[in-house]
Amino acid sequence: MGFDRDKLWLSGNEAIALGAWEAGVQVASGYPGTPSTEVMGNLVKYEGVYGEWAPNEKVGLEVAIGASFAGVRSLATMKHVGLNVAADPLFTASYTGGRGGLVILNADDPQMHSSQNEQDNRNYAFAAKLPMLEPSDPAEAKAMMLSAYEFSEELDCPVLFRITTRIAHVKGVVPRGERVAPATPSIERMPAKFVMLPGNARVRRGVVEERMARARELAETLPENRVEDGDRSRGFICAGTSYNYVKEAFPGAAVLKLGMVWPLPEKMIREFAASVDELIVVEELDPFLENHIKAMGIACRGKDLIPAQGELNSFIVRKSIEPESVGELFAPLELPMRPPNMCAGCPHRGIFYGLSKMKDVFVSGDIGCYTLGFLPPLSAMDSCVCMGASVTIAHGMAKALGKAGEGKLVAVLGDSTFMHSGITGLINTIYNESYASVIILDNRITAMTGHQQNPASGRNIKGEPANAIDLEKLCEAVGVRRVVVVNPHDINATRKVLKEEIESTEPSVIISRAPCVLLPEERARKKPVYYTNLDNCTGCQACVGLGCPAISWHPLTPEEARARGYREKQKGYAEINEVQCNGCGQCASLCKFEAITCREEN
Repeated sequence: MGFDRDKLWLSGNEAIALGAWEAGVQVASGYPGTPSTEVMGNLVKYEGVYGEWAPNEKVGLEVAIGASFAGVRSLATMKHVGLNVAADPLFTASYTGGRGGLVILNADDPQMHSSQNEQDNRNYAFAAKLPMLEPSDPAEAKAMMLSAYEFSEELDCPVLFRITTRIAHVKGVVPRGERVAPATPSIERMPAKFVMLPGNARVRRGVVEERMARARELAETLPENRVEDGDRSRGFICAGTSYNYVKEAFPGAAVLKLGMVWPLPEKMIREFAASVDELIVVEELDPFLENHIKAMGIACRGKDLIPAQGELNSFIVRKSIEPESVGELFAPLELPMRPPNMCAGCPHRGIFYGLSKMKDVFVSGDIGCYTLGFLPPLSAMDSCVCMGASVTIAHGMAKALGKAGEGKLVAVLGDSTFMHSGITGLINTIYNESYASVIILDNRITAMTGHQQNPASGRNIKGEPANAIDLEKLCEAVGVRRVVVVNPHDINATRKVLKEEIESTEPSVIISRAPCVLLPEERARKKPVYYTNLDNCTGCQACVGLGCPAISWHPLTPEEARARGYREKQKGYAEINEVQCNGCGQCASLCKFEAITCREEN
């Protein structure tokens, strides 16, 4: 078999990036969030596209709207919860439309592989009165991007492009195409279209209805919506990854595959429903298609059979519909437990260790890898709601508790999350005279989503030098009088600062600054390695309390302890795995018995 240069092996996210480039996109902006992150990372590798990480999804969408107003094709990317942040410009962009095509890539996360909630963003298409496309594999994802831009310009509105985790990360063969010639940007003043004062907005409201009527007509003849013939005793309606599950579970059945999931092709659905004996809607999460099909007066089954939460697969689909036709799966293998944990040498561990010792303090947490501070043995996070909420929730608690909360409230969030939406909460804290302390975990990167740059990191999306926000000066500029920088690896000094600042009756900001140990420069940096002098270990478990994955605990019976030369009452000993150790030294600072030693030669 020869090598075909025109066919590529791409993930869904890589295919979407290629599709956007081939569609002639010139400006793209997004905020990293699994499972959407790789779209932007791959798109900026192509020539002729300006791409950027925005501080949050609202900003990213507004940048894309601005580029559309200038007449070029643009893209905004985000995960499902990010569209909540961007909902404000989304609903008004539905009224203004644009000039160049505008597509909003939105990635839902059924099963919550890396999210704080499950939500079905097809509901946004209905609520914002916008068309939505949904591909079922990488090749279709690439092809649909071009269709999405054509629809956007034909219908004069943004087009929502929905994928799920399974489509984002699955690999497939994708044919390479040619790039559409980019448009020439220009300024064209169109205030009646772009200025949404009530008088103009009321006019545009009517335009939205006319557009959606055209979109419904268009949906009837789109090649993305198609009937696949088969056994008509049972017909399926599905879209996205659910289409693949249906084809695997019932390969001989008739299927109406929807590529445009809003608006729906009512005539096509009616004709298909009339042609089958039984109609079943298979979809992940909400009964979105089912409800709208039933609202047409068409009888069908759906969520009375198919689960409404989590991811589906072909086994679940078949068992839900024909339970008698499937056998029992073999029992899952017993695998060793591997609980989620912060990395060995993670600077956040030092902060959460200090907070774990403050039993009366409520820790309002946020979204990021530091959320793992919630888990034992640290158990040092008491709430986590959404991006940036740590600061505002601590403020709300302070207002509710009054003086009773003084010295007991602290908010914790990362540098990227602070840039995303934490800064507004801090402004509110100062403006409305609160007292909670805020800890900014500045590890110089957006770590959890895979090391994307942010406005505080000093690099742009391509890794080129960029302006870096000075966090200390920014906090001082909004009115914080107590700003302290700590090295979280210095456990004892950090605990002292935490105590002083949290007990303060005025708001303060503690900037915990140490780079993520997984940054390339940190991985390359020569670091000390620590080892355990087992003869000196007393089994006090002070180092074990850090929860570092490089430290293991070996329990002992009295006989075993005696045989190793320990006290008979010693319950066990701790040992550092030198291969895993990243040389942060936090454990050494806690050991009072000189059982942990730095191996300088490494």
